[in-house]
Amino acid sequence: MRATNRVAFLRSFRRDPVFQRPVTRTRTLLAAIAALALVAAAPASAKPIKRAGWLRDVDVTEYYPAPEWWFVGKKVQTPGLDRLSRIDWLYSSTGLSMEGDGVGLDGERYHISGLGNGGWVTERGKASVPGHKGWKGGSPFWRAGGYWLSKTKYVTFPLDGGGWSNGRGVRYRDLPGVSFSTGPSRPLKYYRSVAVDPDLIPLGSRVYIAAYRTSAGGGWFTAQDTGGAIIGRHIDVYRTPPARADIGGNYLQDQRVYVQPPGSKAASSAPPRSQGTDTPEPSVPVPQAPAVTRDPSGGASAG
Repeated sequence: MRATNRVAFLRSFRRDPVFQRPVTRTRTLLAAIAALALVAAAPASAKPIKRAGWLRDVDVTEYYPAPEWWFVGKKVQTPGLDRLSRIDWLYSSTGLSMEGDGVGLDGERYHISGLGNGGWVTERGKASVPGHKGWKGGSPFWRAGGYWLSKTKYVTFPLDGGGWSNGRGVRYRDLPGVSFSTGPSRPLKYYRSVAVDPDLIPLGSRVYIAAYRTSAGGGWFTAQDTGGAIIGRHIDVYRTPPARADIGGNYLQDQRVYVQPPGSKAASSAPPRSQGTDTPEPSVPVPQAPAVTRDPSGGASAG
């Protein structure tokens, strides 16, 4: 898990002509998160795969370390670290708490190492729980703590440029026990590692996804990660973050995927082994200056 790695949650996408419709990963487009909730509803197998073979009706998404420069919240003390971090990067559903890993404004890698006491809440501060039938209670927006509620009872947070994201905060909700650490949470490789549901696809399995046959791994991946929203026939591909937050990614449905569990023999119908391309592993984009956002309503600055 990714907190030990994203430790219990979800993520997203990539652009490529062979992929399906792009989905924008921004805080305001919760449709992407809703789509992932639908992915979580995919049927799960009762037993782990033991023999190599093809698995049908698989949904494929992508995830990546969340860049801090995409976020606009006020910098706050980071639990477990001697640094200030943008609050929405730490606790929102598109930041470190959901992705598990991130890249700071200093260009260094960080990850969530302790989830703390609490799951996720919606924009209204109500519980959001992942399951086979999607997110019960509504799409996740923020961790169940580390936020304020406004007078209208919406989740809100202080902005770096002054003011609040959704009205002035009047009541703070703490998140006891949460902590963050330096470095990546796991030795994952871009376009060569995937997150899976270990109740279906054993960790260490070799996985082939034809849509990625021109990527660094030639379509071959190793199942090295898990996530609470990766349920049943849902595979999450680890990739580099897009250069900008407004660049879309992709969500593939009904894919036919080859799975070879550890210690099993290759099936006679196995795809050819490929060493992938000769290109080096992609690098993370250079940090950009984040947008300075102010409360359009003219709300009071955060203290």
